[in-house]
Amino acid sequence: MTKLSVNINKIATLRNSRGGDLPSVVQFAKDVQRFGAQGVTIHPRPDERHIRYQDARDLKSVVHTEYNIEGNPIPKFIDLVLETKPTQVTLVPDSVDVITSNAGWDTIKNKDFLIEVISEFKRNNIRTSIFIDPDLQQIEGAKATGTDRIELYTEAFAHQYGLGNKNAIKPYSDCATLANQLGLGVNAGHDLSLDNIKFFKENIETLLEVSIGHALISESLYLGIENVIQMYLHRLS
Repeated sequence: MTKLSVNINKIATLRNSRGGDLPSVVQFAKDVQRFGAQGVTIHPRPDERHIRYQDARDLKSVVHTEYNIEGNPIPKFIDLVLETKPTQVTLVPDSVDVITSNAGWDTIKNKDFLIEVISEFKRNNIRTSIFIDPDLQQIEGAKATGTDRIELYTEAFAHQYGLGNKNAIKPYSDCATLANQLGLGVNAGHDLSLDNIKFFKENIETLLEVSIGHALISESLYLGIENVIQMYLHRLS
């Protein structure tokens, strides 16, 4: 079964809008695991506009499933990951001015940089994943960096699927096939939801993990977090 990792950035956004610690990201992480989620994902950004660097430290002691920290590997982020030693670090090339991640790595252009960063994480026994667009050349480039996994950037799929274009899955299934042939594990994330996750999973049979935040939290406003997690687990089984 594909693992569900819940991205809790939106909980931090809600907390930060009023100050204090309500809702608590630590308690929420405990709860989503209790409800069946097999992982917790956070994506701290340099301005700490949602998840704070201290949150990453506080969560270390309560995440007993897979702990995934995403982010652009600037020195401050690298130091945080080496300090907290999550299960997995997902490298995302987002600039400081974007609202949310909007592109994958150019693994060919950034090969040397990625090799250096990934080598450091792997020396510390931290599994690595690269956020990547569904492009076969970029998959081959990812292999050359020494990463353990890739995370397919699924916004384009989700948009096209919502328009009724089920053929939008083909670049993703092709890339997943190549990644597996090259010995890379396949994760996925961005705009996956209850509406499209089952179809995506059915066409990416070797999918190891999905990281879902915005849709899952939004759906939970109507359906409840425990119920929504169970719905995702059913679709991913």
